[in-house]
Amino acid sequence: MKSGRVLSVITAALLLSASWSAAQAGTWRQHHPRRAEVNGRLANQNRRIHADVRNGTMTRGQARTMHRDDHAIRQEERDMAHQRGGHLTKTEQHALNQQENAVSRQIPPK
Repeated sequence: MKSGRVLSVITAALLLSASWSAAQAGTWRQHHPRRAEVNGRLANQNRRIHADVRNGTMTRGQARTMHRDDHAIRQEERDMAHQRGGHLTKTEQHALNQQENAVSRQIPPK
C-alpha cells in the first residue's frame, strides 16, 4: 500500500516537472532573439506586400507568390529551430535573412 502511494507521488512529480519544463521551453523558444528578428522581418514584409496591393503597385498574383516565398522561409525557420531546441544559430539566421532579402528586393520601393 505504501509503495503504491510513493509511486503515485513520484509519477505526479514527474508529470508536473515535465509540463513545467515544456511550458518554460515554449516561452524561451518563442522569444529567442534570432527567431524574433527573422519573424519580425517576415511580418514587416507581409505588411509591405499588403500595402502595395492596396495602393496598386503590386498585383494579387505577385503578392501571392511573395507570400508563398515568405511562408517557405517561415517554415524553414521553424524547422531549423525545432532541430536546435528552439533557437537558431547565427549561420541559420544569416541564411534566412539572405532569403528574406531576396523577397524584399521584389517588393516595389515606396
